[in-house]
Amino acid sequence: MKRGQFLLFVGPSVAMMVLFIALPLLSVLWQSFHQTRVLREPVELETCSPGFVTQTCTTEIRSIPVLDADGRPVTETDFIGWSAYDAVLEPAAAWAALRAGDWQAFTAIDFWGALRFTLTFTFITLPLVIGLGLAIALAVNATLARIRGPVIFVSLLPFIITPVIGALSIRWLFVGDGILTRLMEHWSGTDISMFAQGWTIEILMIFYRVWHVAPFAFVIFYAGLQTVNRDTIEAAAIDGASRMERLRYVVIPSLMPLITFVALIHLMDAYRVFEEIVGFRSEAHVISLQYLTYDLLTPDATGNRAITRASASAMLTMVGIVILLFPLLRRTWADHRRARS
Repeated sequence: MKRGQFLLFVGPSVAMMVLFIALPLLSVLWQSFHQTRVLREPVELETCSPGFVTQTCTTEIRSIPVLDADGRPVTETDFIGWSAYDAVLEPAAAWAALRAGDWQAFTAIDFWGALRFTLTFTFITLPLVIGLGLAIALAVNATLARIRGPVIFVSLLPFIITPVIGALSIRWLFVGDGILTRLMEHWSGTDISMFAQGWTIEILMIFYRVWHVAPFAFVIFYAGLQTVNRDTIEAAAIDGASRMERLRYVVIPSLMPLITFVALIHLMDAYRVFEEIVGFRSEAHVISLQYLTYDLLTPDATGNRAITRASASAMLTMVGIVILLFPLLRRTWADHRRARS
């Protein structure tokens, strides 16, 4: 392909990535080191009570925004360095809690509590999604050809459901007098409240994520199974390899690039967990890094938003994603170089 044709081919994609990814990311990075505030000025206001003879007037000083010639508030931007990151991380309080061995106080800090849940959620769901997706793919691949289509359709239904709607559906099954809660109370003879403590909510969110995302892994692995060399599998079977040995030494190595791909996608998606927090309304017990950024951007009682701290939280989330993906990307690059050599 000529250079001109290559540029025409990749140009639109590169332009969209710069416009919708690179520039917003640079903007968030800039905002995390700067604070913009509205300039205000004191104004003396006099208020008088109704009446003529007994009318009383009081004078008070109020702070109002300074307006420009067009009637818009005048703002001022200051460079604040690492102050926003310090406010989000709270390193002094976090270090003091760690030195005292007080894990509860450590996770009570919003960022570290959100990081704890995010990492737990990510690393527990990752092997479950890959393992369940591979198991479903192997099972469907072994079914009769005439029923394979309906089985694939049913297996994909959880992935088709909108994430928030799916999370709400699971929540309604367990919250209050939900169907499954009533059944468990009937079997156990005790009152059960699945949403009264954080660990039960985390289990439900992990269950929902695996149930929702495993079909995606299934589709990828099922497509990969169609490319596995049948002659190699038959030769291994003739040599006396068991089903598990064929799976371990033939099938899984053939699917390893796809396993890496699914792991990359899932790590990026699970580390930005947000829908489960909203759907299960777990913010009173556990929050994620993505929800922390959202919460900082929510206006407070006075209408102000902590944009600087939200930008710092977003950048810290981005750094965490890069750290998680680096080993997999390094492995992928090494495999690519070995394939070319």
